[in-house]
Amino acid sequence: MMRAADPREWRGRDVVDEAGHRIGVLEAVYVDTATDEPAMATVRTGLPTRHRLHFVPLQDATLGPDYLKVAYAKALVRTAPSIGTDDILPAEDEEAVFRHYGLSYQPDKGTVRRLARR
Repeated sequence: MMRAADPREWRGRDVVDEAGHRIGVLEAVYVDTATDEPAMATVRTGLPTRHRLHFVPLQDATLGPDYLKVAYAKALVRTAPSIGTDDILPAEDEEAVFRHYGLSYQPDKGTVRRLARR
């Protein structure tokens, strides 16, 4: 994956799926607490008065000049666990996000969380 100097700079870019279909807008990047590397992103979807933030892994993602292309289909991302725009992901719900994408989940030994928002 190509990286900007600061993953917070990715905020506001369109997120597209593996076929180039627009999923939504990148809201936040979550890093793996064990490596401090970008691991997940939240994608803002829905109508302006009913936005949701869906989680999507950044593994094999490609960063473009004004987009982030993820390696997952739009339909899979849209059915992923989500939170409200003012909510946080509870630590006990992290595993469901990983499971949705068929990824293994093991929290960092020094913390109860695997993901930290940046």
